[in-house]
Amino acid sequence: MAAAGLLALGLGVPGAAAAEEPRIDLRVLVVDNGDSPVGAITAELAKTGIPYTTVDLNSASRPTIDAAFLSDTVDGIPRARFQGVVLPNEAPFGAGSAEQTALEAYETTYGIPQVDAYTWAHPGVGLDYSSYSGTLDGQAAAVTDAGRTGYFGYLDGALTFEDNSASVLESYGFVASPRAGFTSYVDTAVPGGTGRGSLVGEYAHDGRRELVVTFAYNEYQQQFRVLARGIVEWLTQGVHLGQSRNSFAVHIDDVFAPDSRWDTERNCTPGDFDCVGGDGEGTTPIRMTAADAVYAAQWQRSSGLKLDMTFNGGSGEEWKAESGGTDPLTDQLLADKDEFRWMNHTYTHQYLGCVQDTSTVPWSCAKNTDGSTQYMSRADISAEIAGNYNWGVTNGLSMDRAELVTGEHSGLRTLPQQPDDNPNLAGALADNGIEWTASDNSRESEQRSVGGALTVPRYPMNVFYNTGTAAEMADEYNWIYASAADGGSGICENNPTSTCLDEPLDTATGYASYIVPQEARTALGHAISGDPRPHYAHQSNLAEDRTLYPVLDQVVSGYQALFADNTPLENPRQSAIGTELQRRAAWQSAVADGTVTAYRVGSTVTVVAPSGTQIPVTAPEGTTKQLLLGTATFGTPYAGRQAAWTTPDLLQSALTLNLP
Repeated sequence: MAAAGLLALGLGVPGAAAAEEPRIDLRVLVVDNGDSPVGAITAELAKTGIPYTTVDLNSASRPTIDAAFLSDTVDGIPRARFQGVVLPNEAPFGAGSAEQTALEAYETTYGIPQVDAYTWAHPGVGLDYSSYSGTLDGQAAAVTDAGRTGYFGYLDGALTFEDNSASVLESYGFVASPRAGFTSYVDTAVPGGTGRGSLVGEYAHDGRRELVVTFAYNEYQQQFRVLARGIVEWLTQGVHLGQSRNSFAVHIDDVFAPDSRWDTERNCTPGDFDCVGGDGEGTTPIRMTAADAVYAAQWQRSSGLKLDMTFNGGSGEEWKAESGGTDPLTDQLLADKDEFRWMNHTYTHQYLGCVQDTSTVPWSCAKNTDGSTQYMSRADISAEIAGNYNWGVTNGLSMDRAELVTGEHSGLRTLPQQPDDNPNLAGALADNGIEWTASDNSRESEQRSVGGALTVPRYPMNVFYNTGTAAEMADEYNWIYASAADGGSGICENNPTSTCLDEPLDTATGYASYIVPQEARTALGHAISGDPRPHYAHQSNLAEDRTLYPVLDQVVSGYQALFADNTPLENPRQSAIGTELQRRAAWQSAVADGTVTAYRVGSTVTVVAPSGTQIPVTAPEGTTKQLLLGTATFGTPYAGRQAAWTTPDLLQSALTLNLP
């Protein structure tokens, strides 16, 4: 009975005569052959925060996989050094080889699960030979009853393999019927045939368990991102360091201010330094109306997603003064102020970096007489931050003083003109109690410090700030992404990170038919991969044709169609996102430095980390945290597990959890 209990927890018994339960270290072994499926699982382990050791099969200096590498004895207790094993396929060392035999013996002895990242369907992995092999592009798959009651129970409904291009083979796989000992977790209808066949399932045999995946993938494809959590939870049997939650936050910049409009004739934005001709103003600016504000509040209530309104109070006051002292938009937003989350975007959206010399195109940083760069002063930066915060307080906006988004992320380094931060920025942030300042993820994808503050990288959404209608959006998109021969700028032809359109979009239909699905797919991909970074758009995208909502609607509905109610799409504000990124970085550093020790013995998990380090742990529901006196419920529920960042209790040197 004791042995059966250990096996149910994923813990084996090291021989029938063993007097003590083994220690299982909370670390995964990854045997890597360089193929994308192993790379995808490795990326998921890293994002989740699970420690792993990689053995590179392509390295001549790699260690030999033998009993000494896999296990040893600590304080007289047998130790399994890895809680799970990821292999490129079922036998990468060769069936019957010394390394393969050592690995299989290790898994049998300690009850260690193995993931076969990608293999073909055959009896050696518990499947019949393929009923079908070929492309799976656009194929609908589903979680089986066994998958829903197991580690894939966070999913709800069908998932569809990506089919982004009719001319490109994106997924290849094998569909086959299970044999004895095989339990399918994800299956699909046999293409061109009858019945259903497995794509992901567990093969239990000879005292071992393998998770068999019979389709190829990479870390960016939606089908993997959807299934990755279940693969990792099965691999670790639901007990591991690290945690992952899906979230989606959207910042709406320039609230109360107007945004310039794209000129479809000159293919530029009047007022920009590089828009030549005209009077420098040209088209009518784009600004929300009171009706747009009402719609925004209604949309939030129906979607369940809060928008973060990053506002410029001074710009709103300027607009009001120029409009005879009244402004229905401001009145409506303030009437509904409790509907939204608010964030400081500076008082008048000034550029907070170097002083811009606009006599050249592109602009450059103005110089002092000694050749040094002229920068906005600390006092002027502080006035922009404090003035807007005070305006918000006066008008009763609920804000977090520690959060800031500077106009155009200015003040931070901006290549190529300004390679360094404004040296006055850090002091101004400190003067105003700023702890989290937004940055552009397309320029700086990693969090970094600015004095005592930390950046929060944001994803720019390809829903342009300078367009108010769908037709304007498609027109500008054509200019950027169409070749010169097709009437575009040709920028896409000279940029190695860009791809030109096959043909220009129809300005009447192109936004809805092409841009919206593409942007929604990108944003949803971030959300379902556990990436907490926020996205940002502009108030202009909530005005006129309200172009942002179709994208957000597809993200929300797409998520709800994939995930069960126990895996909600979380909606954190900037300070919470910044804290999450900060904790992840500290945790990854501690793991990389080798200063974390974590293991389980029976139903007890022990973790030792540097003092003050927040420790991420995922465990089954019913897990408790051991206190100096008594216990407490551990974590909060998510995706059928309990997870949290935590530390040892007072007067404890180690974190101890009791599994149910």
